[in-house]
Amino acid sequence: IGALHAFIFTGLMVVSGVGILLAGGTGDFLGTVAFGPVFGPHVAFAGGVAAAAYAARRSDKVGGKDIAVPLISIEKPDVLIVGALFGMGGYLVQLGIAKIPWFGTHTDTVAVTVVISALIVRLFIGRASIFGNLPEGAGWGRFAPKDETAWVRYHEKFVPNTVLGLGAGLFAAGVTLKLNELYPGIPAVQYFVFGLSAVSLLFLSLGLSFPVTHHITIIGGVGAFAFLPIVGGNTVVALIIGALFGMMSAWFAEFFARLLHDHGNTHIDPPAAAIWPATTIVLGLAAVLS
Repeated sequence: IGALHAFIFTGLMVVSGVGILLAGGTGDFLGTVAFGPVFGPHVAFAGGVAAAAYAARRSDKVGGKDIAVPLISIEKPDVLIVGALFGMGGYLVQLGIAKIPWFGTHTDTVAVTVVISALIVRLFIGRASIFGNLPEGAGWGRFAPKDETAWVRYHEKFVPNTVLGLGAGLFAAGVTLKLNELYPGIPAVQYFVFGLSAVSLLFLSLGLSFPVTHHITIIGGVGAFAFLPIVGGNTVVALIIGALFGMMSAWFAEFFARLLHDHGNTHIDPPAAAIWPATTIVLGLAAVLS
């Protein structure tokens, strides 16, 4: 179905899983279906990324970064098998990362796995440098995005991306704090707006110029939730902290888009590359300040 569409299903499952918890159910659906072996991004999305890269070697109908193309369309069973193998590998790698002392509980192990999987794909299927084929030139200018290679063109300018990060981070933080007030004791509320952001990518898949915000909203929600007890339950301060962390993640995504994704021949996901260090910073700071 393509990596992007698999991730849209992830969003649907996250929203559903949080809803089940708010209705008094257990977290089994959220952990198994949304973030586990069914639609966990380290399984479904990462497998789709690998399949797209492999498909580009088997057919001229798809490019190595075409994560929005349903790969059943090229009728190559081995493409589907490669995607499945990388999905299985992602499941095992995430389990291993989660067991790393301190790091495994202070980062987003799913996002780390998505990035690791994509790096392996770039090296062994794309057969290219991690940083891609950079044009001649000096300094940061070598990483400037081009029309034919850029991730999301309307995220590139500093001011619009900063405003998007602050706005989406503020929204996620606000919803998280309100849900936490209404349904105390359910940590999964911090992922609800992330699920909405993932679902919203349906509009992007339809060809509309739609913002990519899940790397912002997950950090905005996690930041507000983690720092609420640290600031003595002051929701205004926690709201601002969540917005600032969301802005930080927006910057991270654009940085990693230019560094890893734009000039390569396979997809290395800028949001996932932003989520894991941003989560580590948020949870690490929260641990130190607690």
